[in-house]
Amino acid sequence: MAQHATPDRTARLGRALGPEPTAVSGVVLLLPGGDEVSSRRPSPLLATASVRALGRRLARAGREEGLATHVVHYRYRGWNGSAAHLAHDASWAADEAVRLYGDVPVCLAGIGMGGRAALHAGGHEAVNSVLALAPWLPEEDMAAPPEPVKQLAGRRVMIVHGTHDAVSDPELSFRLAARAKKANRDVCRFEVHTDGHGLHQYRDEVLALAEDFVMGALFGCAFSRPVQDAFAAPPPLGLRMPLAAGFSPSRR
Repeated sequence: MAQHATPDRTARLGRALGPEPTAVSGVVLLLPGGDEVSSRRPSPLLATASVRALGRRLARAGREEGLATHVVHYRYRGWNGSAAHLAHDASWAADEAVRLYGDVPVCLAGIGMGGRAALHAGGHEAVNSVLALAPWLPEEDMAAPPEPVKQLAGRRVMIVHGTHDAVSDPELSFRLAARAKKANRDVCRFEVHTDGHGLHQYRDEVLALAEDFVMGALFGCAFSRPVQDAFAAPPPLGLRMPLAAGFSPSRR
């Protein structure tokens, strides 16, 4: 009986969310959450559910500026240890954005394990900014190397984390932000008080904050005063900035 080789899995970009602009001048790559270990292929609908609202918000806000927004569909559901599949897929997606749109700035925006992927792949030459929402980070282990941060130099980086997150320890993202801030002043972190991993309690404020950051990082729009203050404040103030109820982008 003939043997049939199993085809290699490939990552892919979803269709651009919203009407694709005639001329693209910036790209957001949305990185959904994932599992710590899994060799299964993600379900397209379930995998993108966590980033769909964010993607719609950003596509609508950036339409006039020429923003293209795509969801990244991973090869595997899991990070899978040193294979770091989700991070490699994020880097591939940045390459694909360059192939499709040329030399335009790219923002990696990830949630949960996708936030970790965004941080890891932030060193890609096309990436100018990273947004990590409730990023899943491994417990610190003296025998293992710490999560890398040097690749984030020269990028604008925002981390947003709920203080009651029972899935992704918010203290770990604070420690990573503190290490990144030493090498890169353009790092800030917002805390969403009493919110959990999904950031549902203050969903509107979180989406507004994400919009404010992305439009400023990709297109030079003025950041709101809280975001300006978070970038400018020394640690720990700029890394424990509270997200105020009712927050909205200053340019709206």
